[in-house]
Amino acid sequence: MGSDMNMNQIESVYFIGAGGIGMSALVRFFLANGKYVAGYDRTPSELTSALSAEGAVIHFEDSVELIPERCRNVGNTLVVYTPAITADSNTEMRWFIDRGFTLQKRAQVLGTATQNMDALCVAGTHGKTTTSAMTSHILDGTEEGCNAFLGGILKNTHSNLMISKRTKRVVVEADEFDRSFHCLRPLRTVVTAIDADHLDIYGTYENYVESFRHYVSLIRPGGDLILRNGLEDRLRPELQHGVQQWSYSADNGNFHATNVRKADGGIVFDFVSPLGNIDDVALGVPAIINIENGVAAMAMAQLSGAPASVIRERMASFRGTDRRFDFHLKTSAKVYVSDYAHHPEELRQCAISMRGLYADKKITAIFQPHLYSRTRDFHKQFADSLSLFDEVWLLDIYPARELPIPGVTSELIAKDIRPGVFKGVVSMEQVPDLVRNIATDVEVLVTVGAGDLDNLADRITEILSEGTV
Repeated sequence: MGSDMNMNQIESVYFIGAGGIGMSALVRFFLANGKYVAGYDRTPSELTSALSAEGAVIHFEDSVELIPERCRNVGNTLVVYTPAITADSNTEMRWFIDRGFTLQKRAQVLGTATQNMDALCVAGTHGKTTTSAMTSHILDGTEEGCNAFLGGILKNTHSNLMISKRTKRVVVEADEFDRSFHCLRPLRTVVTAIDADHLDIYGTYENYVESFRHYVSLIRPGGDLILRNGLEDRLRPELQHGVQQWSYSADNGNFHATNVRKADGGIVFDFVSPLGNIDDVALGVPAIINIENGVAAMAMAQLSGAPASVIRERMASFRGTDRRFDFHLKTSAKVYVSDYAHHPEELRQCAISMRGLYADKKITAIFQPHLYSRTRDFHKQFADSLSLFDEVWLLDIYPARELPIPGVTSELIAKDIRPGVFKGVVSMEQVPDLVRNIATDVEVLVTVGAGDLDNLADRITEILSEGTV
């Protein structure tokens, strides 16, 4: 939409969907580069409040009158939009289009912002956010530091953006939604998984895999593909000349972990690598799945020149990202964790990690399904994963960008959950009372999903904290 604009021409940047986690990193990027930044989002949030405090001018009503004067010059204003919003549904977007402004998707802008840098990307159906956050945290501990555009708020820095003038390295979470990652040109990339997802966009699993195959073909000559062990036969990568392919997983491949020790709620392992083993790596966030995420991050960091001492120290000091296996309460009486899992395999890994840490305790899950299409396509797989918990409550489906699909409700998942595990469907408004009613029986509670359930995390923590030690 509109013609391309040289970045040097840009004086103002207007974001349609400013509060999205990927969009907000670009908001911060343009603020850091001295641009005037404004935008619209549907609902206020903790993140939009943070962006406003940092200098962005954000409003929450779709109204052309609220577009600042400094964003009304077609010659020097770039408009960035999320593909979740269309001109048919947003009057501001239609106004910019009708007046010939340059409009670009978030992915296009991210590709332009990183095109002259050494992009270290993490792609895959799940594990992207934690693996890219770990990688950036490790590299930020080197002398050169690190640039990063992350898909989650790194707890160590309270941001999803890192900027270092001392290096061309940039860590990027490579999102497959809407084929966004095709705008990137990685120097090296991790691919964590290619389980079916976003079939509302891709239509078939074959198209989904083909999209990943095209993505890895974009790796620059002389770069690296770090592929989770077992994916090569499905992906059949076609790489540019000089690209080195590596395998990894938790327990085998070129890079893997061995001698895993679990004690006192912590996890320590030895990292096996063709570039040099690293013993006694402690996970800052001790979840079983983070062994594999950590192996991928350490492989990327090691291939990028990070020394063993930095890798070991930064893995131990990594505090995770908001909403990814996020401990809100951890006492001898009760544990409460929130997690972003919204795909059946992510949900399964969440359950396995919780069970690995709390094998002798009852684990209760409250799950908010995300998207009608995803629920329709994977309801049996969701039920299988949820059956790994001891008790499960479901919320209504979080629609995000979608309209309801007839016959698709949370009951689709509920009917296939293991007998005795499913307890009922509740609304968002009913969650605090539910938690209060079951609090005396709760040993370990996990709230799961990519919708708005996490907005209740503080309230749930307060309820569960009453009378605990």
